[in-house]
Amino acid sequence: MGQIHTTRLKEQWITSIFFGGGTPSLARPSTIARVLETVARVTHVPHDVEISMEANPTSAAASRLAEFKEAGITRLSLGVQALCDSDLRILGRDHTAQEALRSLEEARKLFPGNTSIDIIFGRPGQSVESWEEELEELVALCDHHVSLYQLTLERGTALYKQVQEQALSIPEQEELAEMYQAARRILGKAGFLQYEVSNFAKSGAVCEHNLGYWRGRQYLGVGPGAHGRFIPWGEEKSLREARIQTLEPDDWLREVRQFGHGTRKRVQQTELDILEELLVLGLRMNDGITHQLWLQCSPGLSLQQAVGDSPEVKQYLEKQLLVLDNRGLRCSWEGLALLDMLLPALLLQLQLSYQKSVTHSLPSTGSVPQALGSTTTAHT
Repeated sequence: MGQIHTTRLKEQWITSIFFGGGTPSLARPSTIARVLETVARVTHVPHDVEISMEANPTSAAASRLAEFKEAGITRLSLGVQALCDSDLRILGRDHTAQEALRSLEEARKLFPGNTSIDIIFGRPGQSVESWEEELEELVALCDHHVSLYQLTLERGTALYKQVQEQALSIPEQEELAEMYQAARRILGKAGFLQYEVSNFAKSGAVCEHNLGYWRGRQYLGVGPGAHGRFIPWGEEKSLREARIQTLEPDDWLREVRQFGHGTRKRVQQTELDILEELLVLGLRMNDGITHQLWLQCSPGLSLQQAVGDSPEVKQYLEKQLLVLDNRGLRCSWEGLALLDMLLPALLLQLQLSYQKSVTHSLPSTGSVPQALGSTTTAHT
């Protein structure tokens, strides 16, 4: 249903809460209020904590935005997705472009400076020109944050079948790359800073909750299908766990009633697991991974030692796709758009460097160093 960020679960300190993954705006505002009251009762929640909610821009949802604000929501993410009714129908959305614009107008009044929109590019039949026109219209209307996503075809959906049967066609890869670069250019001109691969903000309106993921903090996931990464409290453990909640809502609710939780799977994370996640997610940010952050999770292996020895990585550095300096490791403006291409070589070198460092540091007992816990995040 959503997510909660905490700096340390053992200290029960919440830094952000996110209601998302589905359609939380279908819930009654009173339900959201009760969840927040419960969180505040069992943890410490600062008065200025970011509490975000995803919402579909339907007329029904828009009519209740004021109630959601009254319930405690401080930041709204609207799933606009497109400003073309035919595209919205193809995407299976139940709102119209006009409803999206009305919802955005209402959201901006209620959450000034804290309204975000999601928009999808690479839609069937979409051209670079039509995408640029649509985005120009949006940046003139949206508040301070835009999340930009390339269309992903999910196997088993009607859209996937239509594309497979060639009833619909999606843009080619070169055209998709051109759309992405056009969006970066248009948003930048409008005053938006690209602070992450898919996220743009102006006036400092970044999503603090998502920054927690990209910086490797712990987070607790609560709700059907939610994921979490945290050090369990009260189990005398120092290793972080990856937890997955039961996917189906009815099954999840039944397990919560029967066992007190809906956790389906628990996997103890190794130090290498944590470092790999930090590398993949940290490089999504424009400021990348600082040396300080890396050493919090890997005190015995610096960033230079972890990835700097690979000939392929050195080539990326020479081509200025990657930057490794006294600040840390990050992608350049050009490299950020090519992150998926850069990651395999970085991950391979990290694995090789880590195994080498572990082999050299193994004591006579043959034990392996424990993984470090990072700061915390959480899901509801």
